[in-house]
Amino acid sequence: MNEIMAILPATIRSILTALPSAVREHLEEIRLRQNQPLEIRFGQQSSYVTAAGQLTANARQGWTFTEEQSVKLLNLVSQHSLYTLEEELKRGYITVTGGHRIGIAGKVVLERGEVKGIRDVTSFNIRIAREKKGTAQKVLPYLFENGRILNALIISPPQCGKTTLLRDIARSISYGNEWSSSRKVGIVDERSELAGCLNGVPQRDVGPRTDVLDACPKAAGMMMLIRSMSPDVLIVDEVGRPEDGEAVWEAVHAGVSVICSAHGAEIEEVARRPALGKLIQSGVFSRYFVLSRSKGVGTIQGVYDRSLEPVDKGEVAWLS
Repeated sequence: MNEIMAILPATIRSILTALPSAVREHLEEIRLRQNQPLEIRFGQQSSYVTAAGQLTANARQGWTFTEEQSVKLLNLVSQHSLYTLEEELKRGYITVTGGHRIGIAGKVVLERGEVKGIRDVTSFNIRIAREKKGTAQKVLPYLFENGRILNALIISPPQCGKTTLLRDIARSISYGNEWSSSRKVGIVDERSELAGCLNGVPQRDVGPRTDVLDACPKAAGMMMLIRSMSPDVLIVDEVGRPEDGEAVWEAVHAGVSVICSAHGAEIEEVARRPALGKLIQSGVFSRYFVLSRSKGVGTIQGVYDRSLEPVDKGEVAWLS
């Protein structure tokens, strides 16, 4: 939280500091909308926050985020130089020290039909990045077969721990584990969430033998890493576009293992998407992990093989 506090205006810092320690320790999101009450998400709950740092379900009792505070926050995040954030503003989010991501919304500026940036920023969603080392421990046995890394797809609705799991899988493979010696890992981090790079340097521990392409489109990044860094495995978050599917196909047939994720609640839902459906029907993935929040963030609802049959490796693991 110290990294987050450093970029917040003093008034917001004091409010969050007054929160109960149990809430602060489990903060996931801080949502600030101009002329609306401060909202936080922690655990599986959402709540407004009063000026005294108390939780309330009544929006009228919540502390109001003003235009003045909005300007102060943007200045602190950009270190008083919006020009340096031109590319980040175009993508709609800013990554800060520690790998925390700040989503933004406001007036979109278009140039020749394409997004050039966002001005008059009025909404901020501060997503707190938390490393949970060891979350992949119960997943790793499913990912190796005779020392070979299997292709895998993690299927998960938003905020169910898929990025945390992917990050720890990358770290575990890079360092080496009881199922395999250390391997070369390539991460294509289009949204700067997996490695949380700042100026190209990972802010998260993704392992000593890991190379990261930050803020790079997934499809182009996978091919770039294969040609330049010869990874043993590619780690990619949130695939789904046609070009992503083609890149996964190319990578697998180039002899590189791929472990990636996709938004969805179940395999059948994801299989209906053209790009991923082709990969699933072709048996590209040997393992599927379906996540939920039913028993906390990162609950593994099921593990399946390439035939979509359940794999029995013991009790269901929870990452939370």
